Amino acid sequence: MRSRVLFLDHVGALGGAELALIDVARAYRDTSTFLLFADGPFRTRLERQGIQVEVIEGGTALHSVRRETRWPGPRVGWDVLSLAARIAPLARRHDFLHANSQKAFIVACVAGAVARRPVIWDLNDLLIDQHFSRLNITLDVLLARHCAVRVMVNSEASARALIAQGGPAHKVRVVYNGIDAAPFDAVTDAEIAAARDEFGIGSRPAIAVFGRLAEWKGQRTALQALRHLPDVDLLLVGDALFGEDAYAKSLRSDAVGLGVADRVRFAGFRADIPCLMRAVDVILHTSIAPEPFGRVIVEGMLARRPVVATRGGGVDEIIDSGHDGMLIPAGDPDLLAGAVDRLLRDPVEADRMGRAGRETAERKFTVNAMVETMSRNIEELAGA
Repeated sequence: MRSRVLFLDHVGALGGAELALIDVARAYRDTSTFLLFADGPFRTRLERQGIQVEVIEGGTALHSVRRETRWPGPRVGWDVLSLAARIAPLARRHDFLHANSQKAFIVACVAGAVARRPVIWDLNDLLIDQHFSRLNITLDVLLARHCAVRVMVNSEASARALIAQGGPAHKVRVVYNGIDAAPFDAVTDAEIAAARDEFGIGSRPAIAVFGRLAEWKGQRTALQALRHLPDVDLLLVGDALFGEDAYAKSLRSDAVGLGVADRVRFAGFRADIPCLMRAVDVILHTSIAPEPFGRVIVEGMLARRPVVATRGGGVDEIIDSGHDGMLIPAGDPDLLAGAVDRLLRDPVEADRMGRAGRETAERKFTVNAMVETMSRNIEELAGA
């Protein structure tokens, strides 16, 4: 029998880290519980997989803390203590607490201490100054060293960043995200045509950026590149999730100012990602800060579409540039436009690159490998 794991996440929304953990939680659904600090579509997706879910609201002060927060204030400390006290009785009915975010990790450390249960941290971020305030990094490293029994990271880049900040190298294990290929293979030609019609693309070349609308995700670079691609439409798939509405609004203004608004489609949050990826010609990854992994890149590979991605972080561990994708420097719209133009002008090479990407994704980033590696680590701790 598998260990009893209490999985914790602070959000109710669906992001890359949440999608990755669903498959692991499903493997433990007969013995475990998933606890969310906020309700939302994440709960619905978990319940559809037969996973037992509970929601304990985390408090407004805790939810207001951002990565860049320099000083959260005493109210946040109260929210953490209050939430941990409510979680502790549930934690006692499990063997481990498995935290899937920084906020969940902090709360899990307190609840684990009260319930006398070990804590596993699933770190899905790069602990670098470009992403987090110094206070957040210091607290995360301190808790990783003294509270976590193991830290699971989603790339070698994430591991190096944690260790460089003083994190415990002996506790760190790399588990790449695994993504199911079946939804991408199930997309039909009729669905692809319908998607292109929905966004008024028709037979014109189309490119797309997938991911939440956040400044560091670099959608603005894609808009600037579109100026050099006069016959191409751009699809921006995703929405603002964590207080980034001002940036999302600014993108619409930028599209007008750059003179490309008539060729930009703001799709918002979508559940039909495999179909939309199959419906475009080239998939862009435009982050201007290093990525901890790059789940969207692997999804684009599974869709058999050529991916143009910016270098940095875990992205460099996914793509062999020129073979199964293209890597370019971050924040350079001219180079981005040039890479897209080359692929659109050479459909044979684009098709070859898309097929090579699919082979890489199937070989390195499978759901089975992810679940087996994560489970092995959990059960090793149980037997220690």
